[in-house]
Amino acid sequence: MKTILSSRRHHYVARVGIFLIMAALIAGMVGCGCGGGGGVVEYDLTIVSTAGGLVTTPSEGTSTHDEGTDVDLVAEAEEGYHFVNWTGDVDTIADVEDATTTITMNGDYSITANFRVNSTPMVAAGKWYTVGLKSDGTVGTVGLNDDGQCDVDGWTGITQVAAGYAHTLGLKSDGTVVAVGLNDFGQCDVGGWTDIVQVAAGYGHTVGLKSDGTVVAVGDNSSGQCDIGGWTGITQVTAGVVHTVGLKSNGTVVAVGDNWYGQCDIGGWTDIIQVAAGNFHTVGLRSNSTVVAVGSNDSGQCDVGLWGDIIQVAAGEYHTVGVKTNGTVVAAGCNDDGQCDVGGWTDITQVTAGAAHTVGLKSDGTVVAAGSNDDGQCDVVGWTDIDQITAGYYHTVGLESDGTVVAVGTNAYGKCNVGGWTDITQVVAGGFHTVGLKSDGTVVAVGDNSYGQCNVGGWTDIFQVAAGAYHTVGLKFDGTVVAVGDNYFGQCNVGGWTDIFQVAAGGFHTVGLKFDGTVVAVGDNYDGQCDVGGWLDIFQVAAGGHHTVGLEFDGTVVAAGNNEYGQCDVGGWTDIFWITTGLYHTVGLKPDGTMIAVGDNGSGQCDVSGWTDICWTDSFCIAAGWYHTVGLKPDGTVVAVGWNNGEQCDVGDWDLN
Repeated sequence: MKTILSSRRHHYVARVGIFLIMAALIAGMVGCGCGGGGGVVEYDLTIVSTAGGLVTTPSEGTSTHDEGTDVDLVAEAEEGYHFVNWTGDVDTIADVEDATTTITMNGDYSITANFRVNSTPMVAAGKWYTVGLKSDGTVGTVGLNDDGQCDVDGWTGITQVAAGYAHTLGLKSDGTVVAVGLNDFGQCDVGGWTDIVQVAAGYGHTVGLKSDGTVVAVGDNSSGQCDIGGWTGITQVTAGVVHTVGLKSNGTVVAVGDNWYGQCDIGGWTDIIQVAAGNFHTVGLRSNSTVVAVGSNDSGQCDVGLWGDIIQVAAGEYHTVGVKTNGTVVAAGCNDDGQCDVGGWTDITQVTAGAAHTVGLKSDGTVVAAGSNDDGQCDVVGWTDIDQITAGYYHTVGLESDGTVVAVGTNAYGKCNVGGWTDITQVVAGGFHTVGLKSDGTVVAVGDNSYGQCNVGGWTDIFQVAAGAYHTVGLKFDGTVVAVGDNYFGQCNVGGWTDIFQVAAGGFHTVGLKFDGTVVAVGDNYDGQCDVGGWLDIFQVAAGGHHTVGLEFDGTVVAAGNNEYGQCDVGGWTDIFWITTGLYHTVGLKPDGTMIAVGDNGSGQCDVSGWTDICWTDSFCIAAGWYHTVGLKPDGTVVAVGWNNGEQCDVGDWDLN
């Protein structure tokens, strides 16, 4: 669907352009006629680069260019490095963070191309969340974020990450440390740390290893887990719930903190090359690739005596994981949530373990996970090329360009089980179910089917689908409509509809837009949400929990129904390209890629005023769930605001271009 914009500006621009061209010609003729005229002004451009790359266009050094010239800049990183930014006289550089850009010569300029060594990708698992470090030094997270432990979007230059109970640490390339999340014990007070080479996170404490082999710690010290002031010659640190372990350069191990289960009884260990700490157990990897463990063994997490050919170990709350030399993985301990179901994993280079989940990093940079996913902590698949988005009550769904589908959020009823879907052209999310339209006009659905809302297996020749709280609607190519699911309010009584162009489904009502621009509606009308009989010249309709919104051809908006939160206060809106509705809020997309919203904002679902560059070339670029709002950008990335208790806003890693 395309928007035709006014061309009045083009006439003005054309007139101005003709005037400027004529003025330039006249000036040139005058200059020629006088036989003189001023010389061309030239400026010097001096370019240097830091270690790790070079500038190939123009070559490094000093070059001369005419005033006003746009000079191409191309910086190329060496293997193992990546371009960071341009610094210096950068006011006229088009994009200082792009390796390929331009600079406009309005003076003598000196600029530097900065490169940074690539970080080694790694994963870390907190209690109910997962952290991933990318090669460019940025960080991604999924899972529970109730204490801000996943708020790492702005981190750059990170070389290692660690995840505790509810706090996350990032070690920067300059040896400083950043931290987010729960700070009730001061475990995030690492702002003054310098010269750090490795970090570890426990339940309420943080440990840092310095380049000289000494150790620093902050946070909860109730069991002496921070009493590491005398440690020297340390090469690695790890932290359990209330104990801290250090590996010395001679292969021996030291430990402080709670020893109720014997987790600190490591005095006799030798030839250790790596250590890991679980809640109440400690694991050591020997140089001969065997493993030792001490501490609580209630779930068998210390039963590692027969392991061999191990190259790395990780310890979760009550389970232990090991990577073998052939890239396969072994696990021991509690498997109540499937956290030890790693037998089929291959090509793994690193593992990490959370409270009840396990994460593995593959050699190709992709990630796999097993175990509890109640908070989305296992949603680590690299999402790319998102083409369309939709939002349910507590979940978000994305359609990828290859016709596959991804989903995040609470997965009650299996509404996020869309991993096997293929050849999908449209997705919609209902209250607790998800519907997909296939290219052949058939329909698939998963999730709650208590009212038969997923009984779409026999549908054919479907052109568009919509999903309400407990019902599903399909628009056929011939303009007729079908519906299944809850019909308590008559929301499925669409059998007589004809000449329908678009359908929308609210909480308990259904709306149809006809080819002549009029609108029909059936279902719950307690708040007047079906009172659309007088609407004319409608271009698109949307249905919220108890209200209905219509977009007119002139870009204005009308609304009917419940207005308790002001969700129908759209009378002053103009220049709107597309609309969407949540339970009690309404959102509008403008052609310039900005957004406006009215209605309930108790969870921040209307905080879209700062959004820019939301795509407006397609009808599926914005979506609203019960209490959250989602926007799709032209580059395939996704933004979201609002209630995130079910992780339905965890879309930051969709499209990792």
